[in-house]
Amino acid sequence: MKTRLLLSSLLIALSTTSFAQTHKAHWSYNGKESPEHWGDLLTEYQTCKLGKVQSPVNLEADNGMKVANKPLKMNYFPAEYQVENNGHTVQVSVAQENAPFITLNNKPFYLKQFHFHTPSEHTFKRQHYPLEIHFVHQSEDKALAVIAVMVNEGEANPALAPVVEKKLTVGQKEKLAQQIDIKALMPKEMARFRLNGSLTTPPCSENVAWTIFKAPIQASKAQIAAIEEMEGKNNRPTQPLNQRDVEVEQ
Repeated sequence: MKTRLLLSSLLIALSTTSFAQTHKAHWSYNGKESPEHWGDLLTEYQTCKLGKVQSPVNLEADNGMKVANKPLKMNYFPAEYQVENNGHTVQVSVAQENAPFITLNNKPFYLKQFHFHTPSEHTFKRQHYPLEIHFVHQSEDKALAVIAVMVNEGEANPALAPVVEKKLTVGQKEKLAQQIDIKALMPKEMARFRLNGSLTTPPCSENVAWTIFKAPIQASKAQIAAIEEMEGKNNRPTQPLNQRDVEVEQ
């Protein structure tokens, strides 16, 4: 009996040790795991504090900025999606092989997912919008391109209706019954900023091609509140621009 108990205790200890070695450090937007501490939580997260092209950033007037010379084309169409509350954000992932895509500098980037930040992460003249949507695209060689759209309070947005009606708790996911056409989540005014940056969450990997629309879209007060209720406040503070060029595109 003693031998069995010893063996059981040993197996539990080994299991616990293995979990501790493989489990990723938790991060959040509050307390000791908040953005100012991300770079110290795990070696893999050091770019969060040492990187020189981090996102998000503050954007000012575009006077004197370079004009972008990398054409952007959006090939968006209705698609099937799955929505999930992953504990950090409400994420809406493409649930089909034939994904919408963009073409950036003649290179296709396929939409993987879009998610939300409340309030916005990027600021305009130091001012936040109540909501920001990130559309994350990836090329076949794993390069990333993210389109950011700001959201202001106004009329209800039908494209957001199937997402906000779910009211998912952390860990819940569900396939949406109806398709979403994300063209309805793009501004009518196409002017935008372009710059190199990073992921805005750990591991804060750099060399992400960012496109940030100047004009916001609208969502109702109730829709914005529903997203914030699911994910809480989850915006990383703006980061130094350093020596980066910000380009403009009409």
